[in-house]
Amino acid sequence: MKCNRLVDAGRRQFLRGGLGATAGAAASVVMGTSDAKAQTALARVDYPANRLANVADLAVNEPMDVAYPDADSPGVLLKLGQAVDGGVGPDGDIVAFSVLCPHKGWYLSYNGEDRTFNCPGHHSRFDAEAGGQQVWGHATNNLPQFVLRVDGAGDIYAEGVDELIYGRLSNTL
Repeated sequence: MKCNRLVDAGRRQFLRGGLGATAGAAASVVMGTSDAKAQTALARVDYPANRLANVADLAVNEPMDVAYPDADSPGVLLKLGQAVDGGVGPDGDIVAFSVLCPHKGWYLSYNGEDRTFNCPGHHSRFDAEAGGQQVWGHATNNLPQFVLRVDGAGDIYAEGVDELIYGRLSNTL
């Protein structure tokens, strides 16, 4: 008899917790905190601003090697030729990503034909036009994208990263 009461109490507690979680999720939707920008803002890690290049240095669909937030973090700066979410610059088409695969740290290559970053290790693919979203492969995270800013002189600065860079326990320097 005591066991049945413990099970009943467990069920009631489970249902109360489920109702509470549902109410919390509904409240976040009503308040507008469930959109992708809010989630990115929560994951974003700010680093000191670092000048990467100038808008005039970039050619469409030709990645430029950069390092951010430090020399041990290789990345690329890329002008896509069409405006994308998260893009900066006069045309809203400049983005930057880490080129370390989030799965095992292999160096990614860029395919200009379909605008993806590709891993030679386990064949994960990441869409440059969709914020580094994984489109294929073993990786379980999207490609870390650098948060960029362009000043009045056309200088491009990286100011943060939206995902964990491979090989780091945290995105802190």
